[in-house]
Formats: sequence, C-alpha cells, structure tokens
Amino acid sequence: MSDDDELENIRRRKLEELRQQAAHQQMAQAQQQEFEEKKYIVMRKILSVEGRQRLENIRIVKPQFAEQIELQLIQLFQSGKLRGATPLPDKAFKKLLEQISTFDKKKEFNIKK
Repeated sequence: MSDDDELENIRRRKLEELRQQAAHQQMAQAQQQEFEEKKYIVMRKILSVEGRQRLENIRIVKPQFAEQIELQLIQLFQSGKLRGATPLPDKAFKKLLEQISTFDKKKEFNIKK
C-alpha cells in the first residue's frame, strides 16, 4: 500500500467521522427544537398572555431563572398542583414568582472576627 492510498484512507475515515458528528448534531438540534415547541405549547396552557410576557421580561434579565421557572411550572402543571384557573392570571403568577424567589434565595453567612 502506497503512501497516497494510506493518506486517502485516512481522509475517507476522517470525512466519515465528520459526517457522523454532523448527523448527531443535527439530531440533537431537532430534539432540542421539538422540546422547545412542546414546552411552548404547555406554557401557553399554564400562563395567561400577561404571564407569558412577564416571563419573557424575566428571561431578558435572568435567562437561567426564567428557564427554572418554566420547568417548575411544567412540573406543577403535570403533577396537578396548578388546579383551578389555568391559564394562570397575572396576579397568581406574580404570587407564585414571589414564592419561588423567596424559596430560592441563598443563605448568606457573615463571619465576624
């Protein structure tokens, strides 16, 4: 086997690896997009228009906190703990946000010498 043949084989293997990586990335992106679409549909069921706008405003300032709120709301909705008025009116969503934010505040420790 000559050096040119060996080089060509290496190129083919590398090209195949790159194709497989691209296929995996495309599949992961498709799954992520499907998850986001399902989440959007569920959030439309959970929150009123004003509540969704409030959540988007939170997302602008604190994206991770907004994501955490969404996941908690979905869990509450799926477990049946959001009985009553769904979509949640804005006042109920504000109250829930206050509960979540006070629950998630980190404890601060002051060390005095």
